[in-house]
This record gives sequence, C-alpha cells and structure tokens, in this order.
Amino acid sequence: MPEQEWLADKFEENRGHLRAVAYRMLGSLNEADDAVQEAWLRLSRSDASTIENFGGWLTTVVSRVCLDMLRSRSSRKEEALDAQPAEPVAIREGHKDPEQETLLADSIGAALLIVLDRLDPAERLAFVLHDMFAVSFDEIASILGRSSEAARQLASRARRRVQGAPAVPKSSLMEQRRIVDAFLDALRRGDFQGLVAVLDPEIVVRIDEAATRPGAPREIHGAQNWARGAIAFSRQLAGAVQPMLVNGEVGLVWSPGGHVFRVLRFSFADGKIATAEVIADPVRLREFDLAVMNE
Repeated sequence: MPEQEWLADKFEENRGHLRAVAYRMLGSLNEADDAVQEAWLRLSRSDASTIENFGGWLTTVVSRVCLDMLRSRSSRKEEALDAQPAEPVAIREGHKDPEQETLLADSIGAALLIVLDRLDPAERLAFVLHDMFAVSFDEIASILGRSSEAARQLASRARRRVQGAPAVPKSSLMEQRRIVDAFLDALRRGDFQGLVAVLDPEIVVRIDEAATRPGAPREIHGAQNWARGAIAFSRQLAGAVQPMLVNGEVGLVWSPGGHVFRVLRFSFADGKIATAEVIADPVRLREFDLAVMNE
C-alpha cells in the first residue's frame, strides 16, 4: 500500500476522536472541521516513520491548532462582540451523520459550551483534554509550554468556573431549579395558566433597554401581564434557552447559535418567582458569572 494511502487510512481511524476534541475546544463544527483538516495537512507533511503513537500525536497536533484558533478568537473578541463562539450541535438541521449523532448523545450541551467560551484558551484546553479526554497533565503541559503543575492548576481553575459557586444553600438551589423548570416548561408549551401558577401575582419584571424595542415598557407589573408577553416571545426560543447558574443562583440564559443574547435573573418567594430582570446589554452579559447546573 502506498505510504500516502496508508497515512490516510490511519488518519481516518482517528478522525472521529479528533473532531470530538476540536468541537469541545472550539464549540463550532465548522471550525472543528477546519482544525481536523489542518491536522491532516501537518501529518501529510511529516515523517510518519518517527511517529510511535498516531492517536496521541494527532491529538496533540489538533489541540495545538485549536489553541492557536482560540487565541486568535480571544484577540478579536473586543472588536467583534457579536461573534458566535459556540455552536451547539442540536441547532444544526438538515443533515446528520454518525459523528453528529454521537455528539448529540454526548453529555456536552449548550450551557457547557457557553461556560467553556468564557475560559481563557489555556484553561479551556487543560479542562477539555484532561476532564473530557483523560489526557495526562504531562502531555497537556507539553502542548501549552508550561509545567505539569501549571497545567493541573489551569484545569482546576476551569473546573471551578464550570461548576460555579452557588450563592444559596443546596436546598434553596433545588427549590429555585424546581420553580424555574416549571416556568420554562410552561413557557415552551405556551401554557398561560401554568406560567401564572409559578409567578407571584404582583411580580415586577424589569427589562433593560437592549432587551426591548424602542418605546416598549421597561417595567411590567402582574403575573398575567408578563405571562401574555412571555408566551408571545417564547415562539422565538425553540431549544436555545436553558437553566444556568447566574451569579450563583438559578436563572435562564437564551443563547441561539451559542451566543448569549438574554439572561433572566429571578428572585423567589413562597415557591414562586417574585421578581424578574431581563438583561440583553452586551457589557452586562459579559460580566455575569455563568455556570452549568448539576442535574
């Protein structure tokens, strides 16, 4: 078998794994495919006889490519705030293949991609490679050009940010989650009475300027008034809204295309939502400490 054909076969054996690594690193299937293609180009230009572990070598290469892409993305963020950093697979329609089905069935979701996008590139690489793919800290250190202990600290710091720091006791957090889940379920079903049932009758909802059209009310009073508007807006939500920890308490994040467009913060009283705040101002959105909810 010609060497180039043999190399191509070896690469195809690892393509699914490489795409999975790149997707978790980058949060975009298109960028993940670009990173995998670059890994193939580098392999085709290398002396294959010196490679002892193809899987490990290719994982290292694709990780370095992703790291460069993340660093480039970070340098552009301040110039392009409307970039779409994360592209959850579930929103891509029209074609499915075995790799995509694997990603869809995986535990990663939109909420995790949102939090990963807020890590710096080195933190993200250390967390993804170690916590998701069991790559050793020695190997991660060689990719980052740092010590093994530094790689361990990066992964630990990233893990704390992904998990968040609850601002209330666990029992209160579970009660908040129950209420928010009931709210979201009613919203998705367009269930007016179900929505009203989880809202305080005298709820006050404050909406920032970026989250509403010019001339629209910035403050809404009463459960029925907000429920009507929320149901009308829910037609745009599809599957792009999910519960997350927002500054340590349960809230909702609307993230079509993986980009955070709205955050809903709540206060709770007597088993209902007592107040709500709808935030869309990009500066405020970047300041929120978002974390994944444990199931």
